[in-house]
Amino acid sequence: MGENVLDLAVIGGGINGCGIARDAAGRGLSVVLVEKGDLSGGTSSISTKLIHGGLRYLEHYEFGLVRESLQEREILLAMAPHLVSPLRFVLPHHRALRPAWMIRLGLFFYDHLGKRRILPPSRFLRLGEDEAGQPLQKSFTHAFEYSDCRVDDSRLVVLNALDAARRGARILVRTELISATREHGHWLLRLHDHLSDQAYSIKARTLVNSSGPWIGKVIDKTLGLTSRFHTRLVQGSHIVVPRLYPHHRAYIFQNADRRIIFAIPYEGDFTLIGTTDVDFQGSPDHVAITPQEISYLCQSANAYFTMRITPQDVVWSFSGVRPLYGTDHTSAQDITRDYELDIQGDKGMPLLVNVFGGKLTTYRHLAEDTLKQLGKRLGPLGDPWTRESHLPGGNLGAEGVEGLAVRLSAATPSLEISSAKRLARAYGTQTLEIFRGAKDARDLGEHFAAGLYQREVEYLVQSEWARTAEDILWRRSKLGLRIQPAQVRHLENWLKLNLPGLLAEAGANKTRAGG
Repeated sequence: MGENVLDLAVIGGGINGCGIARDAAGRGLSVVLVEKGDLSGGTSSISTKLIHGGLRYLEHYEFGLVRESLQEREILLAMAPHLVSPLRFVLPHHRALRPAWMIRLGLFFYDHLGKRRILPPSRFLRLGEDEAGQPLQKSFTHAFEYSDCRVDDSRLVVLNALDAARRGARILVRTELISATREHGHWLLRLHDHLSDQAYSIKARTLVNSSGPWIGKVIDKTLGLTSRFHTRLVQGSHIVVPRLYPHHRAYIFQNADRRIIFAIPYEGDFTLIGTTDVDFQGSPDHVAITPQEISYLCQSANAYFTMRITPQDVVWSFSGVRPLYGTDHTSAQDITRDYELDIQGDKGMPLLVNVFGGKLTTYRHLAEDTLKQLGKRLGPLGDPWTRESHLPGGNLGAEGVEGLAVRLSAATPSLEISSAKRLARAYGTQTLEIFRGAKDARDLGEHFAAGLYQREVEYLVQSEWARTAEDILWRRSKLGLRIQPAQVRHLENWLKLNLPGLLAEAGANKTRAGG
């Protein structure tokens, strides 16, 4: 990186860090993003995969957060229509929990707070007359239905990083921040690249700490500073089971403990159930779903569905730590999902921004607000621009994902239509570029499993910072649900053999392109 002093260094490759890096790079700032593991390797990949307003937040009178989330929901739907898609949610009325009038009132606010333009309004359902009632126990006779959106959370993170890089940002994965000190009007960051085992330093005028559940450790240990804000670490876990019902709507269930869980169609053949809210103690580097959480989610689903599930039905589970902004006096499920920005630095000192809290849905607004607040201290940092933008691949036009998949399948007959649909959802219009010139299976290279070909793996390594089989199978895709252990080991061995050459080729191509 030389002796150049960058405008902004962002610590943390989750949704907030990548969103801030993208926004800043798009304003012409020089930006580096530092992530000690893989992009979206922490909290941002363990969400319930929703872009939503947060219906239950209305009970806590967080009208501002719900309004902002509802507005962002439609912005993101237009920004990345290949990743973000509408989804209808069915809320069965449980007479013993919340009265119908309260739900009707909440849905009225939900329909009108965010100036809804694209998504349809809520409605009342008679479950005996609707297919949504068929998987449910007969004691549930009425329900309410409303709109939100689903998202591939990990790919949302990666595409923000990809767009940031295309606008000039430097994205450093598997690179850990060892220390950061203020020296001569800038930050001196000492880094360690775990892949090359090399240590080096960079300089930046402003440091953004968006390290998620590691934020306290970065402030206390790495920076040697303090903050006036407090982070509450809450563990959230999900389970995935074979598909529980045939239709394409999701369910939201009320529990006796006042929590809610979702049951969502997932990756075609599965149902995703979650989440839990459990206070977390320990290192966010080591978090795993507990048997108690699995039992809780199974029991919650069994209170509504006629098809019972047990822990033995779980084909995959994932668990992570949410860094929520709140105190220890509030129950885990009641802590706000809003965010706070802690900006430190006296006049003439390089600034530090600590990002506390936040939610996937509002990441774009958080990034825009971060640049706005920095602009008040540093002077104007360019105009906001992301509201009307597209993420890479998001310029689908009228043909949509389905039309793009058909076009890809026709251009590359070796790809099954199911694989073409997966690729169109993952990469949008970039898919045609990735597979340009591929007419048959020989042009796609080795087939690893489940529609994953060498051409896609090479792209993920060279353009999307994938370095391991886990990166590819669980964060760049969810093909891990469909691939056998022996096939995983083969992909791992292939990567070990070919990764150095692919990275060298990517570096040479960037040099020739003047990057």
